[in-house]
Amino acid sequence: MLSRMEKGAPTVAIGIYLRVLYALQLDDDILLLAKEDAMGKALQDVSLKKRERASKKE
Repeated sequence: MLSRMEKGAPTVAIGIYLRVLYALQLDDDILLLAKEDAMGKALQDVSLKKRERASKKE
């Protein structure tokens, strides 16, 4: 399970991550998971496609 977590396998349940954080006494860091990520948001916004308005039909 730890190997799959380290590789970032999408099949690992979030509960497993929480148990590992608790076992490592890092459970206070759980709140940091939902913290505002300005850099991540900026990178995500750059990759979004910009939609253009359709021309008006006359």
